[in-house]
Amino acid sequence: MLQSMNIPRKLALSYVLICASAAIVMFVFFMNISLIGSTTTGNNLAQSIHSKTITLETAVLRQNSQLRGFLVTGDTSYLKSYDEGREEYDLTSKELEELLEDPAQKALVVKSREETLAWRKKWGDPMIARVKAGQRAEAVEAVRRAGKAVLVSAAVLPLRDVRDAAVKLIDENSALQDGAIASARITLFVGALALIGIAATLAIVLSRIIARPVSALTRTMADLANGRVDIAVPDVERGDELGDMARAVLVFRDAAVAKQAAEAEAAKAEAAQRMVVETVSTHLLELANGNLTATIETEFPASYSSVKTNFNNAITGLCALISSVAEAAAAIRTGSNEIAHASEDLARRTEANAASLEETSAAVNQMDQRLKATAQAATQTVERANGAINTVSNGRDVADEAVNAMSRVSESAKGIDSVIEGLDKIAFQTRVLAMNAAVEAGRAGEAGRGFAVVADLVSALAMRAEEEAGRARDQLTATQDDIGAAVNMVQKVDSALANISGDVREVHALLGRIADDNNAQSSTIGEVSSAISTMDHATQQNAAMVEQTSAAARNLAGEVTNLAEQAGKFNVGAPNRYNKPAGASAKFGGPTRNLPAAAVAALARPDSADEWSSF
Repeated sequence: MLQSMNIPRKLALSYVLICASAAIVMFVFFMNISLIGSTTTGNNLAQSIHSKTITLETAVLRQNSQLRGFLVTGDTSYLKSYDEGREEYDLTSKELEELLEDPAQKALVVKSREETLAWRKKWGDPMIARVKAGQRAEAVEAVRRAGKAVLVSAAVLPLRDVRDAAVKLIDENSALQDGAIASARITLFVGALALIGIAATLAIVLSRIIARPVSALTRTMADLANGRVDIAVPDVERGDELGDMARAVLVFRDAAVAKQAAEAEAAKAEAAQRMVVETVSTHLLELANGNLTATIETEFPASYSSVKTNFNNAITGLCALISSVAEAAAAIRTGSNEIAHASEDLARRTEANAASLEETSAAVNQMDQRLKATAQAATQTVERANGAINTVSNGRDVADEAVNAMSRVSESAKGIDSVIEGLDKIAFQTRVLAMNAAVEAGRAGEAGRGFAVVADLVSALAMRAEEEAGRARDQLTATQDDIGAAVNMVQKVDSALANISGDVREVHALLGRIADDNNAQSSTIGEVSSAISTMDHATQQNAAMVEQTSAAARNLAGEVTNLAEQAGKFNVGAPNRYNKPAGASAKFGGPTRNLPAAAVAALARPDSADEWSSF
């Protein structure tokens, strides 16, 4: 079956086997990767649920602890933390409920929220309201009597069940993920070994069914090329391309056998052919010596009679041709001499015109280059003016930002002044409290002596704080004055930059007009230069064509003379009046000059023939 299948199908079958094996390996690997991805997604969801349950539990405990702190101390800063825990719990509870898919776990979250709201309604909010109403002692006593009833265990325990379920799910997903990774590694290893084995097996099979027959067929073709026709051609019965090649080699072998048979028949005709060749060679030798009357008189075999007839007809036509060529050569020689003299005169006049146009074109090109250089310099100046305008604009922007920054610093200084004023008030109140403490310590007698010392120290510290606050206010006032002066100076710099910007814009406009005028003049002179260059180019071409015509006429005169001399060497069977040259006076002997460089360049171009035709 494999021998009857063609080679592309064999290779395609091998490729399909390798691709199928690779596809199976990749499918199994893809399934493992998909499992890893799904377990990773589930793990991330479980970790998010675990994190939010911890956040909810912390928020509930935070509300309980901050409530107790507020009840004990009466400090309102506890209420800020209490409110933050409350808001965090409400927001996270909704987010957790949206993440959960299990109805039982959603019910636990709802239960926790209900217990939390009930705790706030029964204990949190009422106790805070009683403390704010001045009943802190009563609120503390109510909490103390309530005992465990005021705890938040009922709200925390459902959250712990949800957290335990999330931890369990994380463990399960991690185990699945590890198994998928191990399976993927095994799949890659086994698949690689299988692909290598399949590739090696296919290489061996293809070598046996393709490479070896090709080698045998190559040896057979080499023997056939060496002249052996008694060989046997292998694999002729195969149905693939190798069988076609073997059958083609068989055809070659049969053709070689037929050729050997034909060579025997050709030997008979060789003798007759040799006689014809010798006869024709002899008459061709006489023809080469100039004898145009050497016709063939010998009888040829019937198969070669046309050779004799054609040879005799060719000699007769050649004789007539040589006679007519000799007559035409004399007339052409006279005309070519006249053309050569006229071309020489025209070439001299055209060359003078070309030199004048070349000098004019060079002068105009110099003017054009100078104007272009001036226009380029003006354009560069305009660009630098643009850069100066941009620099000034950036400087004004920087000045505006500096003014805004100083204004913000001034506003900040006002805020610092308010802070200093508050510190001054605190120092004053501290000193008053210290004085009251000293008075109370004096009333206490010996028992309050230590408190009196502390009160004196606190009073001294308060006085020092007032002094430092005064110094800070003086320094702040001086800083504000300096900031005002700096703002005025920056505004002056901004005004100067605005003036500079206006002057630079005027210079920019003038330079722009100068650049436009120079560009217009350069464009006009460029057009003039282009027209002169075109005229110069055409004149150079005309000069080149005239020189070429003159040279061609001179060459034509020489060639005609040579042609007449050569025609006189032939024997046409009658007296030939052209056997000798017509005389030295018929040959052109005028002066010759080299072509100009521009003319040589024009002649070297591929399109010079077309231009000469149009001329």
